[in-house]
Amino acid sequence: MIAVNKPSGWLSIPDRHDEEIPSVRTWLEKSYPHIFIIHRIDRDTSGLLLFAKNEQSHKYFNQLFEQRAVKKIYHGLAAGAVVQDAGTIDQPVEQHTSMPGRMRIGRNGKSSVTHFKVMERLKGFTWIEFDLETGRTHQIRVHMKHLEHPLVCDSLYGSADPLLLSTFKKKFKLSKEAESEKPLLGRLALHASSIQLKGMDGQPLKLEAPLSKDLDVALIQLRKFTKR
Repeated sequence: MIAVNKPSGWLSIPDRHDEEIPSVRTWLEKSYPHIFIIHRIDRDTSGLLLFAKNEQSHKYFNQLFEQRAVKKIYHGLAAGAVVQDAGTIDQPVEQHTSMPGRMRIGRNGKSSVTHFKVMERLKGFTWIEFDLETGRTHQIRVHMKHLEHPLVCDSLYGSADPLLLSTFKKKFKLSKEAESEKPLLGRLALHASSIQLKGMDGQPLKLEAPLSKDLDVALIQLRKFTKR
C-alpha cells in the first residue's frame, strides 16, 4: 500500500474533462506504473489517500471499505459556534437534481452517518473532529450545511470567502507594500487526518497525515486571538 498526504486542489485520479488539474495517481504512476486507488477524497480536501501496489491488496482493502471495517477521521473548521460538544448526523445524502456536482439531504438518498466532536471553540469558528460511519460524496460538507455551520471556504455549501486575519484582528492594517490582504486560508477547511484498519497480515494499522501548513497557520492565528 502507498499512503499519500494529498494537497488541497489535487484530484485523487485524473479527470478526463479537465486534464490540467494535477492528480495524485498520475503523479504516482511515474514511480509505480501499476497502482490502484483504494478510496477517494474531494479535490478541495487535503489529507490521507491510499493506493494499492497490486490487485491482491487492492481487492483486500476495497473489501474493508465496503464492509465499513475502516475508521476514517477528518478534521474541519466550521463557521460559527457549534453548541453541541458532540453528536451524530444521520441524514441521507443524494445528488442535487438541479445543481450538477452538488449533493443534498434527501429522502431518496443513501444512508449517511457522521459522528462529530468539538475539539476547540475559536473566535467565530469551531474546530471539529469527524468520524465517518459512511463515505458518501461531500458527506461532511452537506451534513455541516444541514447543521447550519458550513465549513470555512466551502464554495458549494457555504461561503467561498477566504479566511482573513482582518475578520478577527482589531485594528488590522495592511503594510505599505501590500496591495491587498493575503488570506490565511483560501481553500476548503477540511483534512483527512487518519485511517485505522487491519493490514493484510491481520495486524491493526493506523495511518496519519499531518495538517497542511495553511490549515495549521490559520488555527494558530485563531487560537492567538481567541485567548485575548
